[in-house]
Amino acid sequence: MESAITVHPLSHNPTEAFTELSKKQKFTLLQTPTDISTPVQSGHVRIVCMSDTHSEYDNFTFRIIPDGDIFIHAGDFSMWGEDHEIIKFNNWIKSLPHRHKVVIAGNHELSFDEKCIFFTTFYRKHKGEVRDVKKLLTDCIYLEDSAVTLCGLKIYGSPWQPEHGGLAFNLPRGQAILEKWNQIPEDVDILVTHGPPLGHGDRLISGGRAGCVELLSTIQKRVKPKFHIFGHIHEGYGISTDGTTTFVNACTCNRHYVPRNLPIVFDIDSKDHSSSIPKHSSKVRSQACVNQ
Repeated sequence: MESAITVHPLSHNPTEAFTELSKKQKFTLLQTPTDISTPVQSGHVRIVCMSDTHSEYDNFTFRIIPDGDIFIHAGDFSMWGEDHEIIKFNNWIKSLPHRHKVVIAGNHELSFDEKCIFFTTFYRKHKGEVRDVKKLLTDCIYLEDSAVTLCGLKIYGSPWQPEHGGLAFNLPRGQAILEKWNQIPEDVDILVTHGPPLGHGDRLISGGRAGCVELLSTIQKRVKPKFHIFGHIHEGYGISTDGTTTFVNACTCNRHYVPRNLPIVFDIDSKDHSSSIPKHSSKVRSQACVNQ
């Protein structure tokens, strides 16, 4: 096992950190094929990814959501985490055909983070009570710094991201957020976080970077998952790789909150079917949705 991850000296300046790190490692965008009509190969599992849908289920600019074995939503399924938004999301995800459905929260799920100042103000002052709204999610597996094994694949989910707008699940860059990443097990096949790592799906419209340096270090030096799925930075939608891990920014809404980005689909070898497949052997495919 590699030595413990330490805070990067440029942790609080991700744009400058990216400039330094990009001289030493790969940040490669992936182009995916447009046809996923090919059946899933024996011993593989089909994963369908979305994120940052922001209660816009009735306004998707695409017709269908591809079927698959596991559906993963990487947070911000609501705007403010209100009860009616959670119920709407729960009803929508219940309608999906996937065998398993995995969900994490994002910075817009205010009611999921009791330490969030907006949660305290809204729910204690205006609602008059605090309830466990997570129980409203009855038709999916909700992960919060926890893991589940499905189809032989270990999936770990975490909602945290570096401080961004003072909303939910925000932590200061550096040691505070690294302590959350230190909880990620080393045997994870698919990592799901709301925020991106540095350099992958984190580029802002301004050209700067918003990803977490410590998350990237944790992925590359310790965890080394096959796939990392996230959202949060709407303009960062797409797929990239460092040569070992495939990074998927699955944001459905663009930066104008228009839900036009298609779900991302990939096939991954399952430990349930074959132990002889190399750990990082996988195929990335584009979604099967059709634009209207």
